[in-house]
Amino acid sequence: MTAFGSFGDVHPYMALALELQRRGHAPVIATSELYRQKILEAGLEFFPVRPDLPPPDEAGPLIERVTAGANGTKYLFKDLLMPNLRGAYEDLTRAVQGADLMVAHIVPMAAPMVAEKTGIPWISTVLAPVSFFSAYDPSVPPLNSTLFMLLSRLGPRVMKPMKRLGERVVEPWIQPIYDLRRELGLPRGAHPMFGGQHSPQRVLALFSPLLGAPQPDWPPETMQTGFCFYDKRGRVPGASDEVGGDALSPALEAFLQAGDAPIVFTLGSSVVLASGDFYEQSAQAAKLLNRRAVLLVGDARGAPQNLPEGVAAFDYAPYSEIFPRAAAIVHSGGVGTTAQAMRAGKPMLIMPFSNDQPDHAYRMARLGIGRGIARYRYNATNAARELDILLSDENYAARGAEVGSQVRAENGVARACDEIEGFSAKSASARD
Repeated sequence: MTAFGSFGDVHPYMALALELQRRGHAPVIATSELYRQKILEAGLEFFPVRPDLPPPDEAGPLIERVTAGANGTKYLFKDLLMPNLRGAYEDLTRAVQGADLMVAHIVPMAAPMVAEKTGIPWISTVLAPVSFFSAYDPSVPPLNSTLFMLLSRLGPRVMKPMKRLGERVVEPWIQPIYDLRRELGLPRGAHPMFGGQHSPQRVLALFSPLLGAPQPDWPPETMQTGFCFYDKRGRVPGASDEVGGDALSPALEAFLQAGDAPIVFTLGSSVVLASGDFYEQSAQAAKLLNRRAVLLVGDARGAPQNLPEGVAAFDYAPYSEIFPRAAAIVHSGGVGTTAQAMRAGKPMLIMPFSNDQPDHAYRMARLGIGRGIARYRYNATNAARELDILLSDENYAARGAEVGSQVRAENGVARACDEIEGFSAKSASARD
């Protein structure tokens, strides 16, 4: 299994790997060196694949660039992934030696080339609807989202040409892929970001249909499984207050038991490293509402000073434990955090940064479980106003409970592992 990114990108594959291991298989997770210790401590096998990521205490500048609106997506692909493409290809080629099957996240863009060159059977996976670029259920981009949504109402006849325009815009970013394919003797193939990232053999959509239902222009080989949850932090170099288990800290447990359900403010595992004044404004928003709040700040050094009464800051808490005990959840819209908030069935306010986050804010509002607020508009007054709507309108809580019940009934890990096992057995039989 190969993945790249934040916890939200790596955790689903850890969930799958642990279940496959329980079923008697020998899964290996091939990803950045940063996650070696975390994966090994979970009892899984690890293989390093470039590019590596800086430890949390050094990652702030990188996160700032990756989350800088539309330019963040460009930086991720053009300036971070492409210079490391050849190294990633070499590493992943070594990782799959002797393997029966490769399961690939879409961001490691060497994976399709490794599959084509080595002949290893492969399954591609998608963690969020944005990766399908559907003209029938368009995703909101990080820039010009209002204009885009107005155009999307005109339907596929307009959105299909928009998709082709998007393909042309990003072509210069990914030229190294075409160069390496030519060097390897591979055909140019489908666009690496708009089709070529999907396996022609099997695609797994690892998210709930509540986030995005199947569309006519999804790859025909797609099977939707539901979310794959895992949220143990483990040990990551450079992070403070490491937590190996999935229990709440005694201090957080005591805070939760001391009063009403709090609002939980979090920025996930990546943008928390570039939080700006989010936590200061959030603490003041809670004060304006006269509500208790928990700030999950990632590192104690990022906690605001002189917190209002009833507001407490903690480095980390497993979302599966803290979210069900929240009154509402404020976050940046990463798919892992969004999935956990949906499973908890709680109203949410999303302040998106970049990449897939604006789309998730839109989808949660469409689902009736959340609201979105632009990053430049996020301050104590505006956040308090939005949260007051979420908490006073009973429809959000009622709809949240419905969504939570449905997501909890989905068993994405089991369904995905059933597909992986069945595909692997079929591929082995074909080789025999």
